[in-house]
Amino acid sequence: MKKLFLFLSVVTMFSVQQAKADEGMWTMYNLPYAVYEQMKAEGFDMPYDALYQGEGALKGCVVNFSGYCSGVVVSPDGLVFTNHHCGFESIRSHSTVEHDYMLNGFIAKSYEEELPNENMYVSFMIDQRDITDQLQAIAAKNGIADNAWDSLIDSVQTAMNDSVKNIDKTYHLEIDAFYEGNKYYATTYQMFTDLRLVFAIPKSMGKFGGETDNWMWPRQTCDFSVFRIYADPETNGPAAYSEKNVPYHPKRYAQVSMQGYKEGDFAMTVGYPGSTSRYLSSYGIQEMRDAENSVRAQVRGVKQEIMKRHMDASEAVRIKYDSKYAQSSNYWKNSIGMNKCIDSVGIVQLKQQHEARIRAYQDSTRFLKGKLDLDELGKLYKSRFEATRAMNYFFETFYRSNELVTRALKINTQQVEVQGPADNPKKQYCVFKDNSNEWDAPLDKEVLAALLKNYRDNVPAEYVPDFYNIIDQKFKGNYKKYVDYLYKKSVLMKSGKKLYFNKKGFEKDPGVDMGIDLMSQIALMYISVNEASEKITEQEKMLCAAKLRMEEDMPHYSDANFTMRLSYGQVGGYLLNGSPSGYYTTAESLLAKMKRSNENEEYFAEPVMHDLFSKTNYEPYTDKTTGKMQLCFLTNNDITGGNSGSPMFNGKGELIGLAFDGNWDSLSSDIFFDTKLARCIGVDIRFVLYMIDRWGHSDRLMREINAK
Repeated sequence: MKKLFLFLSVVTMFSVQQAKADEGMWTMYNLPYAVYEQMKAEGFDMPYDALYQGEGALKGCVVNFSGYCSGVVVSPDGLVFTNHHCGFESIRSHSTVEHDYMLNGFIAKSYEEELPNENMYVSFMIDQRDITDQLQAIAAKNGIADNAWDSLIDSVQTAMNDSVKNIDKTYHLEIDAFYEGNKYYATTYQMFTDLRLVFAIPKSMGKFGGETDNWMWPRQTCDFSVFRIYADPETNGPAAYSEKNVPYHPKRYAQVSMQGYKEGDFAMTVGYPGSTSRYLSSYGIQEMRDAENSVRAQVRGVKQEIMKRHMDASEAVRIKYDSKYAQSSNYWKNSIGMNKCIDSVGIVQLKQQHEARIRAYQDSTRFLKGKLDLDELGKLYKSRFEATRAMNYFFETFYRSNELVTRALKINTQQVEVQGPADNPKKQYCVFKDNSNEWDAPLDKEVLAALLKNYRDNVPAEYVPDFYNIIDQKFKGNYKKYVDYLYKKSVLMKSGKKLYFNKKGFEKDPGVDMGIDLMSQIALMYISVNEASEKITEQEKMLCAAKLRMEEDMPHYSDANFTMRLSYGQVGGYLLNGSPSGYYTTAESLLAKMKRSNENEEYFAEPVMHDLFSKTNYEPYTDKTTGKMQLCFLTNNDITGGNSGSPMFNGKGELIGLAFDGNWDSLSSDIFFDTKLARCIGVDIRFVLYMIDRWGHSDRLMREINAK
């Protein structure tokens, strides 16, 4: 399928000004000049070099936020905006029943009150370059086969890491595959690990609409949170947390704009999109639909019903599981929506038509003839389908679903700290710390029992681990009794108790034994799909290469892989059920939903929020064109998971919003971008400022942000 946004050719592009370049996740260091010219034609007003080159380039204010989101630096003192749902775990981890920041929000009134966070960071991209030719030269010189490239990349990455650390010891380098492994880029980053929570609004607003509105339009969610980067006081560089650290002074920060936008205005996002599969074959899409998305939706539906029931019954449990539930439900709903779009749009058929054109291209040019075999690719996918489906049931059931299995897998994959004398294995042991503040035993046990049954009900017997025999024989098929037995008898669940690795009782521990069976089963699954998977990867790589060659007169971007990307387009709505969607929401629409909270608890908001959005005058936050207090807005920028928190810029490179969601009508955009339907939902930066000002009364932040 030729992308509608792409240009007929580099030559004719400039005369086709009506073409809208609303699809694309472009790397910035090698942004095609043709793409830049189209951006200019649509309202971009910055020099080419201002995007990537030099210390003052726009890329310098955009951050990778903790490896799962994006963010933007908005002040000379290292203030970072990201989404509320990106800061969710930080807010939750600092919350208690007595001080519930998740429920009530958090405002640091001084630097001293800003809260440090374990295992959180931001990374700045310093440099990126294509090293494909370098890798191929090394491989050719040393006779390295294609199946040994992982080892080659590891060794080259280590050497290049040493080189960048000679430039600056706080740098690190990563090598990533692009274009399905046809290209490799090396990216240098600088990571700051002292990241502190500064401001969070109540969950009622930060997650307003909950799962009801998730992936939907119209939206009124004020999806933002505020953090600050801290640095070494002498070097202004990264440093481990210390009370002596000071706010970081960035080389570039984004100017926050109060000027707003109107329909048709240029809009651009820069962030870290996580994963797309737009080069994937029709066979791969069918597997994604039937063996991955369907499985994810089914298992998480079972798990979330139990979680929600326990969370509703206890505030303490809700605080522990708010973040876990949100993470699970987000892609539960995404999987349902994506499958709906795959079928309604007819994406499999569209891909098959495109593959027919590639076959014809091969026949006429002989390009990759005898190597790329689409019929063989279909057979390979078919050969691994059942095992792949079972593996996805396995991962959804046993990984990150409950505490006991998490501990069982950790101890069997050596992800625990080994204690005791190094020269005496018999006295080596591990201890699981008391983390009861992170999970709830009744909820945990009920989830495990339900998922154990659900797994067996949905996978062939050959993929069922051996410990199910114990459930049948000792507990007569009673999953609840088996789980109660595990929690009572296994040392894994005795926090603080030593578990010796090399004593006779180790493998007899029922939790350890369960973990051994799980590891054995997943190993067998990997073996059963490994040969087909390696061949599929190679065929998909060649399919991408054939597409790039067939359309070599067009610029192409690589699938997302959580490296920095630029997307651009325009502010604007779409046809929603045959009617115009509108491109922004207002305070009135938020208040109307709040008043329906007796019908839907996810529209609840505190009385102060009702008051804040019942005003007749919102100056200076009112839009100058519409006269309304605008809350969220639509653009046709390209977005996927990982883009959450991405800054949304106007043509001058000024911050007008934060991207936080896509729309339900185009949830298949990870594999197929529908230019008529795909939209990016952003929170208006004036909505953000209004909450900081009128709810938070945080004059110090308003002065620091210094919106124009």
